[in-house]
Amino acid sequence: MKIVMLTAAVGLVAAGCGNSNNAGNAKNASSGNAAEAPAEPVTISLGLLPSIDAIPFIIAHEQGFDKQHKVNLDIQTFKSAKDRDVAFQAGKVDGLSADLVAISIYNEAGLDVKITSTTTGEFDLLTGNDEVKEVKDLKGKTVILSKNTSTQYTVAMMLKQAGLTEDDITVTEVPQIPTRLELLKSNKADAAVLPEPFVTMGKTAGLRVLSSTHSAGINPFVLAFPQSAIDAKGQAIRDMYAAYDEAVDYMKTHDQSEYIDLIIKEVGYPDTLKNEIQVPEYLPAYQVDVKEVEAAFAWAREKGLLTKNISAEEVISDVQFKE
Repeated sequence: MKIVMLTAAVGLVAAGCGNSNNAGNAKNASSGNAAEAPAEPVTISLGLLPSIDAIPFIIAHEQGFDKQHKVNLDIQTFKSAKDRDVAFQAGKVDGLSADLVAISIYNEAGLDVKITSTTTGEFDLLTGNDEVKEVKDLKGKTVILSKNTSTQYTVAMMLKQAGLTEDDITVTEVPQIPTRLELLKSNKADAAVLPEPFVTMGKTAGLRVLSSTHSAGINPFVLAFPQSAIDAKGQAIRDMYAAYDEAVDYMKTHDQSEYIDLIIKEVGYPDTLKNEIQVPEYLPAYQVDVKEVEAAFAWAREKGLLTKNISAEEVISDVQFKE
């Protein structure tokens, strides 16, 4: 499994090189015509999954906050992390929504991929087993997740907080999220890790939340760029975050009804759950906590996903947040 993941990650080199060259050419072209016309907004292409952490970026673009800050957000959403990574490898996106385990894998492969900020994502651990009241009750039970990913890391941290280890549970690997939900609903497992909108769908079907990344104080969700893209488009990335923060302010000062249809469309909630959706309280963008990266990297080393001596500081960019 590790070999496959590392092999896929190697292709990311093309992403950084291609974006850097394009940005450099655009910069040279615009500098020669600076006196003739105002500079066009620099495009930042983002590879995002249809999840709640994508919403501020989408609203920033839909409301035109990106253009106001002289950046054009080219948001490309993908149905799976695999599809997103293929686009990243092909140089079709500058940056992507990722997680701390993926960051360890990219850098294990020798890629210079940096974290530019956290994002507001969430995984929930759900159960339909009446015998399971708390996470500690999962001892000897079956949990559905995707191995060698942030979902497995999340479960490991939740178990640790409950005084258990991964050896105390039986893992059933199911990468497909919709399948996880259906297996859980049909009592084929005792618990499963799910993101939105499947959490809300599961709760509507009678499943219960045992824990979440939010309640457990875990945040593996990040936005990342190859260093080559950061070097080429540093100011545009800062402008992107200004637009992001404005989108967060917009959601705080506007009724949810004004943008809920966009969330339903982009995240994939069924229309029937419109009144059940709870939009997170988004915060202005901020940089990842070094301790979060260290914890994820320590787990990745235990799993053999990370063998290089790479520190947390080495994978954190100061393009937006300087110490």
